[in-house]
Amino acid sequence: MRKLLFVLMAILALLIGVYPLLYAFVEHKHTFLNSKSPEVLLNMLWRTAFWVHIIFGGLALFIGWRQFGSLFRSKYVRIHRILGRIYAIAVVISSVSAIYLGFYANGGIISAIGFVSLGLTWLMTTINGVVKARKSNIILHKQMMTYSYACTFAAVTLRLWYPLLKSITADPVDSYIAVAWLCWVPNLLIAYFINRRSAKVVFK
Repeated sequence: MRKLLFVLMAILALLIGVYPLLYAFVEHKHTFLNSKSPEVLLNMLWRTAFWVHIIFGGLALFIGWRQFGSLFRSKYVRIHRILGRIYAIAVVISSVSAIYLGFYANGGIISAIGFVSLGLTWLMTTINGVVKARKSNIILHKQMMTYSYACTFAAVTLRLWYPLLKSITADPVDSYIAVAWLCWVPNLLIAYFINRRSAKVVFK
């Protein structure tokens, strides 16, 4: 079951990781950009932050899943470290832009707080994970990066939750407000239980 879930996570991460390519081949009226007002779309800072966010966030999602798995980490230590550096840089860039974009979130103040909180949590857990690695605190490094990727994976869970809630409620606005929190808080709870289980194995 764990292997199946890992494979499923990897497939979803790879599929959504290349999501930014959608904007190169699909008219913007058929994408998320169609939901934004003309004033926002004409804001050069917003547009720059948007492209930075989806490109570097997609990169983090695309490579981050490969960092999990003890066999890969022990067999390919150098690759693990290189991917880790790329992942951390991508997350820092994408999360900072996400925090800015959060203030323009559809759905008003509640969804804005949700997405800004996600960006801050994503940034802090990743930086903390890097700091722990530099201090050779491998256990805490793994835990922090598990939380970090749980936030990264919000890109996937957002795209699972939103159409589901919209189809159930027939209310796209309220669905989006709920998804601003559902896309990442449950992910962190799952990460917490994964870390808790791993800690029990280590300290047995």
